[in-house]
Amino acid sequence: MAKAGNIVAEVLQSLKGVIIAGATTKEIEQFADGRIRALGGKSAFKGYRGYPASICTSINEEVVHGIPSSRKLKEGDIISIDIGVYYEGFYGDAAYTFPVGIVDEETAKLLRVTEEALYRGIGMAVVGNRVYDVSHAIQEHVEKNGFSVVRTFVGHGIGRQLHEEPQVPNFGVAGQGPRLRQGMTLAIEPMVNSGTFDVRVLEDGWTAVTQDGKRSAHFEHTVVVMPNSARILTNLN
Repeated sequence: MAKAGNIVAEVLQSLKGVIIAGATTKEIEQFADGRIRALGGKSAFKGYRGYPASICTSINEEVVHGIPSSRKLKEGDIISIDIGVYYEGFYGDAAYTFPVGIVDEETAKLLRVTEEALYRGIGMAVVGNRVYDVSHAIQEHVEKNGFSVVRTFVGHGIGRQLHEEPQVPNFGVAGQGPRLRQGMTLAIEPMVNSGTFDVRVLEDGWTAVTQDGKRSAHFEHTVVVMPNSARILTNLN
């Protein structure tokens, strides 16, 4: 899993030089897929429940599961890249929302708060806590800053399968849910909207967008539950 996570992290890191105004999401996908293969991995997403691409590329009001296409990025856009990798029987999964050039102040705050919320959640992923301690830490930070957490999609266990139990919501009451044990591996992934948390899925059957058309950000890491602090397997250096 550590190797799968390293591949995910290296690919996300390499995309920083590719995500520029004028690039198409299909070009970004082709670059990412080539890097995954070059590093010895395989896309965990392509063909998963019929998903047609190697990565997810979600722009602006698109929350998750955006399908790469000929759409070109514009200055001031944001794009969430979600990557899953399969390597020798195990999975790694992470997401990062990139600004395209300079973004407005509200969008910059959305990205900052969402990433902070991810690390608040990771900080609670220690032995003896419960799943909803992670959930509550994320929700509290997001809502304190005037944003909303998506309810329709949640984080998850991960390991020999891309999606395993337990589900890891980004909202909930602290002290509830399964007890966290050493060695449990989780994909923690706050999806945060500028406006309402309501979303809808487009006719392509995959792309989820905010109901009110406002922007959304998505950050994710695969982590291992440990006694004092979770180990992040998809860390971007």
